[in-house]
Amino acid sequence: MTGTVREIWLTGAAASPMRRVPGGRLVPGAGLEGDRYALGGGTWAQYPDLEKQLTLIDQDDVAAVAAEVGAHLSPGDTRRNLVTTGVDLPALVGGWFAVGDALLFGMKRCPPCTHLERLTGLKLVKAMVHRGGINAAVFGGGLITEGAVVRPVSEEEAAGRGAPTGADRPVPRIVAG
Repeated sequence: MTGTVREIWLTGAAASPMRRVPGGRLVPGAGLEGDRYALGGGTWAQYPDLEKQLTLIDQDDVAAVAAEVGAHLSPGDTRRNLVTTGVDLPALVGGWFAVGDALLFGMKRCPPCTHLERLTGLKLVKAMVHRGGINAAVFGGGLITEGAVVRPVSEEEAAGRGAPTGADRPVPRIVAG
């Protein structure tokens, strides 16, 4: 179940337009360098650090949502950082995975919010309820580019790369819906 990063998006401030970049650096404990959450801002900055570092969404889900609402919706409009293809993102929640050389942990599904509707002017909550992507925490940093491989990582490989294990292992949050 490997996939690919198709697009990378970030913005330096809450509610500011997202911009697409060809690559970036994932920073342990922070997220995507230069993004609002890695800078300590963002609309949901008060939520637990591990739940807001990085967001991922599937390219096909973005297209399906756009078709359902009958409007143009770019991947950047979803305000997610990484747009992927070929990987079952919800299956990564609760486990380790790599994006390029970076090591991440799937923290929770990323449901849509009314804030997103206010920013886009589109009714997206219902259409995105099961297609909002996931939130991930960065444990091992590295450079990423469009085209980077996204793949699950075993507990053993994650531990060998310095990931916390046992009682220190991250605990995912299950979001209803």
